[in-house]
Amino acid sequence: MSSITYFLGKKKLFSLIALLLCFSIFLVGCGNQAETTEETETETQSETTEETEASDVREITHALGTTTIEGTPKKIVTLYQGATDAAIAFGVTPVGAVNAWLPEDPKIYEYLKADLEGVTLVGDETQPNLEEIAKLKPDLIIASKLRHEEVYAQLSEIAPTVAHETVFMYKETVELMGQAMNQEEKAEEILANWDNRVADLSTKLQEKLGDKWPVNVSVLNFRPDHARIYNTGFAGSVLAEVGFTRPENQQIEDAVTMLNDKESITEMNADVFYIFNENDPAVQKTYEEWTSHPLWKNLDAVKANQVYEVDVVTWNMAGGILAANLMLDDIYDRFGLEK
Repeated sequence: MSSITYFLGKKKLFSLIALLLCFSIFLVGCGNQAETTEETETETQSETTEETEASDVREITHALGTTTIEGTPKKIVTLYQGATDAAIAFGVTPVGAVNAWLPEDPKIYEYLKADLEGVTLVGDETQPNLEEIAKLKPDLIIASKLRHEEVYAQLSEIAPTVAHETVFMYKETVELMGQAMNQEEKAEEILANWDNRVADLSTKLQEKLGDKWPVNVSVLNFRPDHARIYNTGFAGSVLAEVGFTRPENQQIEDAVTMLNDKESITEMNADVFYIFNENDPAVQKTYEEWTSHPLWKNLDAVKANQVYEVDVVTWNMAGGILAANLMLDDIYDRFGLEK
């Protein structure tokens, strides 16, 4: 073999080896790049998950402190009537709720019976059964400072617990529960619908009554041994939103004025009476005695035939946004207005 042939053969061999080496280096580089890309994607996904989890942890400030809630609670226990009502408005069926203010069983208000079928009742609003609540393993408890301040620490050991100041502020209950249940958009929707209905009813009342609007109203209640004027509270809040006014003697901070004798009947005077009484023979007897008194017959609402007996649950006991809407329905109907 000539030296030239030998040299050319050797050169081809070196070229082949160099080519293979470059290809190997290229493959290693690609592998490293793929690994780096995978690692970057994994890190990015991990960071995104952490950010999502962090954004899903909320600090809810309420009447009894601050409570940390993670994610969207699924198993909710409601410990006052307005909260149970609001849960249904959100489309959420609580796993547990307290007894309604009723003498008969089951202690569930008629307007909520279909929605609360199968729900465990966990004692009275003023004395919930902590053991029964714990058995349900809730991930959120809705309470009130008014009813549950003394057992708040125990409730918080069972599950994250938030509390409203009282039990009848239907709009504030919706806002609190929207935050706690991670459903703030739904809360805004519920309240926007409410505001629209209130505005519609108020406008129609003004159009119908003209100069007679706003109307002075008294919210009355009779008991076996006395009568009451409700100056504030659930019904009063709804009526005030619509635009009804109250007589000057009722524009006070005291929630209730107790009337212990018939000589004080004149304190009830207003253009319209809304009366809610419990179904009790002793209450009915008191009501008949007071409303047959000469002073009663001389009141403005009585003379104008503007005395309305209304449902005690809707107007007083329930205290929730759904009940408030039923109150609006009642007012539409009694004034002959189209809803």
